[in-house]
Amino acid sequence: MIQKTSEAPTGGRPVAGNSRVVFVGASTGGTEAVKSFLMGIPADCSPIMIVQHMPESFTASFAARLDGLCKPHVIESQGGEALQSGMVYIAPGHSHLKIRRGASGLCTELVKTPPVNRHRPSVDVLFDSAAEVVGRNAIGVILTGMGKDGACGLLRMRQAGARTLGQDEASCVVYGMPREAALIGAVEDVATLNELSKRVLSILGR
Repeated sequence: MIQKTSEAPTGGRPVAGNSRVVFVGASTGGTEAVKSFLMGIPADCSPIMIVQHMPESFTASFAARLDGLCKPHVIESQGGEALQSGMVYIAPGHSHLKIRRGASGLCTELVKTPPVNRHRPSVDVLFDSAAEVVGRNAIGVILTGMGKDGACGLLRMRQAGARTLGQDEASCVVYGMPREAALIGAVEDVATLNELSKRVLSILGR
């Protein structure tokens, strides 16, 4: 169990509009993959936004479990949060999660538009917003999962100048989403699950 400091109950400082932000998408096998990825992330990390395909009755407890295990603070996004360093925002099971620019910086946004790729939340919706709002300051990571959700969004992120990473086949429970992303040229680099957090930290200069 990670003990969070009472002085910083909700993460660190708000981030500027040109800050680096990490975006993660996962589906089948992703609960353990997301946990493994976050276990390698320090407490003062850049903001991380995550879509894990999961029913809405489980996302709050999933976020709470991760918060107890990982050094950053992990919450289920309620929408409208100002992005802060040291914070991880999990998409609730009932809405798409996006990033937007607010009056004071980058913020989360929840929308209940129709499912994309049969999913709400959809990884593509998150990644598309990353490409549009954050562009070259984004880092995209696609983890284990069935289907193709996130592949096209990751490609748009790469085309916008973002760095993009995919989990390798050997460490995936289902090599579907990372495979589809790799096939269309969305993945800049492939790494094992154990190496992905290190790759992200290297890109961040950590």
